[in-house]
Amino acid sequence: MDVRARIRADGTSVFPRFLDLAYPNVDRGDGVWLTTTDGRRILDASSGGAMVTCLGYGVEEIAAAAQTQAGRIAYFYNHHFTSEPQERLAERMLDVVAPEMARVRFVSGGSEANETALQLARLYHVESGRSERWRVISPAQAYHGSTMATLALSGRPHLQEPYGPYLSPHLHIPPSTWRQDPTGSAALEALDRAIERAGPDTVAAFFCEPISAAALPAYSPPERFWLGLDERRREHGFLICFDEVVTGMGRTGTWLAAHQIPIEPDIVAVGKTLGAGYAPLGAVLCRSHVYEAIERGSRGFDLGHTWDGAPLSTAVGLAVVDALQTRGLVARVRERGPSLLDELREALSGSEIVKEVRGRGFLLGFELVDPRDGESVLPDELDAASLVDDTAFEQGVLVTSTHPQADGFAGDQTLLAPAYVSSDQELSQMVERVAATIADVERTVKQRLGGA
Repeated sequence: MDVRARIRADGTSVFPRFLDLAYPNVDRGDGVWLTTTDGRRILDASSGGAMVTCLGYGVEEIAAAAQTQAGRIAYFYNHHFTSEPQERLAERMLDVVAPEMARVRFVSGGSEANETALQLARLYHVESGRSERWRVISPAQAYHGSTMATLALSGRPHLQEPYGPYLSPHLHIPPSTWRQDPTGSAALEALDRAIERAGPDTVAAFFCEPISAAALPAYSPPERFWLGLDERRREHGFLICFDEVVTGMGRTGTWLAAHQIPIEPDIVAVGKTLGAGYAPLGAVLCRSHVYEAIERGSRGFDLGHTWDGAPLSTAVGLAVVDALQTRGLVARVRERGPSLLDELREALSGSEIVKEVRGRGFLLGFELVDPRDGESVLPDELDAASLVDDTAFEQGVLVTSTHPQADGFAGDQTLLAPAYVSSDQELSQMVERVAATIADVERTVKQRLGGA
């Protein structure tokens, strides 16, 4: 068989995500390294590119757990049965990950988790006799998934096009970033306007990431915003839903990022690292008052997906939680994260195109700015995010960048999310290669801007 190093749209039967991209062909992975079919070794600084592979590649005990469960029974429909892996994983989630929560529903991934959280928030109000509550308010600069329901949670027109006619008319507020609202007061004022516009009695939930990932890497609103949000929840009676598809399961140094935020969510969605790249798996956790509304009411939350709670995927999830716990990896992220952030800040401190470097645990990000004034977003046509990703690949490191200029809330951003098992030496190599990448990108940007 002819094994190609790069595969283009005109040379494959796959319907690729981007038809103009020549995709590097990955042959295998070990630890935090990817090897392409032509022998290139790529240092993975973003856990598979989507912040998933928290344990790295080739973890024998996870593969063995999947193999053992597949040999026993891999699948049945959750509508009819349960299994020991599902029951044990649910217990472990409530015992280890989120003791403050009451129940867990397993799904196949992040988009499904967020959509299920939406459904649960709506059902809670219906079961409580408040069927008029359906509106959702969320920060505009966000990403919550690619289903129609989760696309509607974002307020980014460029991301939603051309699917707008299918999306629910939720309301959105701008992010309180250093450029637009460093104190969080403007976001609270926008929230008040959104509540008034919707009608306070129609608002079902405020839906957000406690610490943002792809759309605004490692960003979290100031404390004033969270405290104000909590006041408005008590006043108006809506729920707080946290999207922790990226941040859950230890990514920011605690089992949930919610444990670092001065507000307690009613519903939390997790994904990605729960399956660690070895099985598609997500979960929705809720507090007792949410569950009890259904328990006292219809006694059913029937909507679901084919692979919800399947034995194979939950056995993998159980093995992942075991590995995180027994190897002390969440504590490792918590202890190593601050110095990793310091190293990244120091390495990028001389760059004229980097404005802010931020991070929690092993979720770090930085924003690129126009070197001519050190604050403005870079011109849209430069697409500096793609330039960073392509240059990083040439430097032998995988990072993930976003280019949201068209939506008007932020400029080019780059995210680092290394596996929790990354050694100190590998983390230092990531920082070095990212710094070299940004130095190359800065030279290119200045040339294209006319020698700024």
